[in-house]
Amino acid sequence: MTKSAVIFDLDGTLVDTAPDLWGATNHVLKAHGRREVSLDDVYDMVGMGAKKLIERGFERTGEPARADMIDILFRQFIDFYSANITARSQPYPGVLALLDELKARGVGLAVCTNKLERLSVKLINGLDMAHYFSAIIGPDTIGVAKPDPRPLFAAIRATGGVRSRAIMIGDSATDIRTAQAAAIPVVAVSFGYTHTHVSAFEPDHIVDHFDEVLPILEGRFATHV
Repeated sequence: MTKSAVIFDLDGTLVDTAPDLWGATNHVLKAHGRREVSLDDVYDMVGMGAKKLIERGFERTGEPARADMIDILFRQFIDFYSANITARSQPYPGVLALLDELKARGVGLAVCTNKLERLSVKLINGLDMAHYFSAIIGPDTIGVAKPDPRPLFAAIRATGGVRSRAIMIGDSATDIRTAQAAAIPVVAVSFGYTHTHVSAFEPDHIVDHFDEVLPILEGRFATHV
C-alpha cells in the first residue's frame, strides 16, 4: 500500500515561536542601546529569517544597523535564541492531537522549514515532538531553501511516502509556492506569520484550526489516510 505523507512548516505552522524570537530580538537591541520592541512588533516583523528580523528591529528603533554589523548581530541573536528556544514557544492548538492521529494511521510525517536544521531539531526536541517526525529538513540540510521544491521532495522521501500521496501544511507565501512548484497540494493555516492573508497566494485549502485538517486529508487521499 502506498504511504501517505504530510509535510509541515515549523515556525508559524506547527509552533508559535514568536515569543522566543521576541526575546532574542530584544536581547540584541538592548545590547546595542536600543529600546525594546513589543511582541506585536515581532509578529509584524517576522518572516524572511533572523537577519531580516534584526534589520527590521533596528529600523523600528532608530538608525538601521550598519551592513558590517549584521553578521555580528546575527551571531548574538542565534546564541541567545538557541539557549532559550523553548522558553515560551508552544505548539498551536490542535497540533499534537492531529500528529497523534496521523501517526496512529501510519501517515509519514516530516518538517520542511527555512529555520536552520540544528535550531529546528533543538526546538522540536525541546517540545518533545521529535518522535512524530521521520526528518527535519532545514535550508542547510541539503543546501537549498524553500521555495525551491527540493527540500520538500527530500522530506517526502524521508517519510517513505510518494509525491502523489503527499500534502504540505504551511503559513506563508514561501510554503505555498514551494508546494506549487512541487505540484503538491498545500493547506495554509490562517494564523501564522504572514502580512498578507494566505488566500492571496491561492493555496488549495485554508484552515483556521488544526481540527479542520484531517477531513481535508481524507478527502484529498480519497480513502482514510
